[in-house]
Amino acid sequence: MQIIKPDVNINFVGRRGVAYIVSLVLLLTSLGTLVVHGGLKYGIDFAGGAEALVGFQMDEAPVKIPIQAVKTALEAAALPGVVQQFGDHESTIYRILIPAEQAEGEGLAKTLQDGLAAHIDAQVEIESFEMVGPQVGRDLREKALLAMFFALLMITVYISGRFELKWLLSLIMAGALFIAVYLLRIVALPIPVLMAGCLVVSLVLFYVLNLKYAMGAIVALLHDVVITIGVFSMFDKEFTLPIIAALLTIIGYSLNDTIIVFDRIRENLRKYRKKTLAEIINRSINETLSRTILT
Repeated sequence: MQIIKPDVNINFVGRRGVAYIVSLVLLLTSLGTLVVHGGLKYGIDFAGGAEALVGFQMDEAPVKIPIQAVKTALEAAALPGVVQQFGDHESTIYRILIPAEQAEGEGLAKTLQDGLAAHIDAQVEIESFEMVGPQVGRDLREKALLAMFFALLMITVYISGRFELKWLLSLIMAGALFIAVYLLRIVALPIPVLMAGCLVVSLVLFYVLNLKYAMGAIVALLHDVVITIGVFSMFDKEFTLPIIAALLTIIGYSLNDTIIVFDRIRENLRKYRKKTLAEIINRSINETLSRTILT
C-alpha cells in the first residue's frame, strides 16, 4: 500500500526551522502543563489508594442514584473520596476513589458498602474493588521509570552497534550508566531526578563519543514520550500501568520508523557519494515517507 507518490520531493531539511519551532512549542507546553498541575495525576497503581465500582439496586433492578447523593453518603460515612460516573450518562455505576491515607486497613470494601447503604435508600452492590498500598504504588512508579530508562539505554546500544559498528563502546557506556544508577539508588536519590540526570549524562556521552545515530534516536524518542505525557497532563488524565504499556508501544513504533529512515540514509550515503548530506537525508525521508505515515 502506497499513500505518497514515489517521485515526491519535500525539502524537509530546508524547512527544519518550522519543525524546530513546532516541536519546541509542543515540548514547552507539555513541560508547562506538568509544572502547573504539579506533576502527573497518578492512578491508584502509582499513588496508592482504593478504587471501587459501585452500583445500586431496588427490587433487584439497577437504579440511578444522583451523584451528589453518593458524595453526601461518602462524607457522612467518614470516607473522603472522589466520585465519578462510570461509563455514559445513563450508567448506574459509580467509580469511587479513596486516597491512600484513608485506604489502609482491612475490610474497607465492607465499610464502604455499609457506609453507603446507611445513607442511601437502595441496595449497594460492589461490582469491583481494588486496593494498592502507598508503598506498593511508590515501588511501581519507580520500577516503571527504571524500565523505561533501561529500555531507552538498550536501544542506544542496538542503534550504535547496527549503524555505527560501535558495539563495544556503546556496551561500556551502558554498563557504566547501569552501575551509576545502581549506586545512586543506594543514596536514595529521588527516581525522577535520577532518571533526568542520567538522560542528560547519556546525551552528553553520545555527543562526546560521537554516537550520532544513537543520539538522534534517543532525542526523537524523548520528544515523542514527553509530548504524549504532556497531553495526559494537559487533559488531567490518570497515569496508570496501562499508560506505561502504551508509552512503551509508542517507543517501539517510533524506534521502528527511526531505524527504517537511518537504514535508508546509510544506503544512500554509499549510493550517492557526490550528493550533500542534506540532499541524502531529504531523499531518504521522502523514500520512506509512505511507510512512515502507515506506521
